[in-house]
Amino acid sequence: MKTNLAIAAALATIMTTGVIDTAEAADKEKCYGVSPAGQNDCANLAGTHSCAGQSSVDNDIGEWRLVPGGTCTELGGFAKNDAKKMMKDMQAKKNG
Repeated sequence: MKTNLAIAAALATIMTTGVIDTAEAADKEKCYGVSPAGQNDCANLAGTHSCAGQSSVDNDIGEWRLVPGGTCTELGGFAKNDAKKMMKDMQAKKNG
């Protein structure tokens, strides 16, 4: 019986943690172009890496980090679609 109680408590803890993380994530948004080098949250738009902490340039338009919801523009950042368009335009200009 004690084993069942311990397992139930462990599962409840895991489930509660997941709910809290989901709620916190809901209050955040991806913001592109505001990540210091090495402080991005995950994969970039260019597809040159797929992990957090691998950006090599400050404020790269293709790198993102989670910020409090509604603050991205105030931080000088961009939504994903805007960042994608800017990257596409920069690439077209570069290839001239």
